[in-house]
Amino acid sequence: MQKIPSRSFRLVCQPQQIAQVEALLHAQGYAFEPEPFSPWCRKLTAEPKPLGSSLAALFGYVYIQDRSSMLPPLALAPQQGSAVLDMCASPGSKTGFLAQLVGNTGFVLGNEPGKARLATLRANLHSLNLAHAATCSYGGEALPLKPASWDCIQLDPPCSGWGTVEKNPQVMQLWHGEKTRPLIYLQRQLLAKAYELLRPGGIVVYSTCTTNVEENEEQVRYAVEELGFVVEPLPPFEGFAWEEPAQGGAGTLRVDGANSDAQGFYIARLRKPETEYTAFSLPEQDGLPAFDTLPRSALAAPCSDPSLLPPGQVAIFGEHARFVPQLAAQCLSAGFIWQGALLGKMRAGALCLAPRLRLLMPSAPPAEALQLDDVDTIQSLLTGCSYASGLSGRETGLYWQGLPLCRVSLKNGRVIFTIK
Repeated sequence: MQKIPSRSFRLVCQPQQIAQVEALLHAQGYAFEPEPFSPWCRKLTAEPKPLGSSLAALFGYVYIQDRSSMLPPLALAPQQGSAVLDMCASPGSKTGFLAQLVGNTGFVLGNEPGKARLATLRANLHSLNLAHAATCSYGGEALPLKPASWDCIQLDPPCSGWGTVEKNPQVMQLWHGEKTRPLIYLQRQLLAKAYELLRPGGIVVYSTCTTNVEENEEQVRYAVEELGFVVEPLPPFEGFAWEEPAQGGAGTLRVDGANSDAQGFYIARLRKPETEYTAFSLPEQDGLPAFDTLPRSALAAPCSDPSLLPPGQVAIFGEHARFVPQLAAQCLSAGFIWQGALLGKMRAGALCLAPRLRLLMPSAPPAEALQLDDVDTIQSLLTGCSYASGLSGRETGLYWQGLPLCRVSLKNGRVIFTIK
């Protein structure tokens, strides 16, 4: 019987909140150890109940992710404040990690062509409070973005998934022989599009969760010989066992899943040459179309500090208020269809902040906050139990031992828990 990789997760918080998030996990009986390859990553050692049902997961402070899947964003290593495109983004594991790496002055655009998977991507980013990440839905090979406009691209294309055989035993039977031909063709289309969209000197990380040489080393050979990419050798990440890449894969990484307690994975870092001339295939349409905006002061509310919003604008689209990151205007053209992070809904001309919008909650709980010190009380709120807060007003912020969790409504001082 094959071994199933142990559970891993990523912390999604500010650096100064790491100890608090870990304390919340410990309070519910979870135990874990740090991963050696990133300060954000952990491996579970005790899971009293599924981690996805934990309070830390509910409030978007952890993201469950295979440890191999954490490596491509680290291989891309975007700089703080940079703009990154994730061409095949759902469910958002790499999109979210990239957003953490670029910080709230950066911009990450996650593209997902499948409508159901797009909804999952958006829901995950909303839960994680990554307001500087936006989404769109196009075939990745036909993204109508400005050529030569991106510094960094993450490309984790559809693949045969042979590296997930421990969790998906049927995958080798589902994808074999000629059945992989359409995948290989699509991967090459996506690589060609990535080359077009990268500025000269830009980087794409190509990664798959398959062990199939045709989808890995042979695609890198195609990217170099046919498209003009240059391989940038990747040093091995600590904490993994590595297989020798097949011929043509020098400088790329192949995770030995069986000996790494992880999925089999393949990672290549490719650079577009600095001297490469890129012909523009689209007319220049710099900037976004005009839209109605709200002043940042509209975000002021109990336990809401508008100054904590990343650089950008608050825009109104129908009944929703969404965030437009500052870098979006530099990367996106008029006519491009995309969606920014949800901040709240407009009701009777006023903005009602989204319950999950904890990113605007001050790190030090103000006097009007609901501060709880035990997880049992929070769990009872989740089941619909009433709680007398002793607070006035219509809404406030919920904290656990100083850690912002979410926004809650108040009715005659009693808490109404509405987070979804």
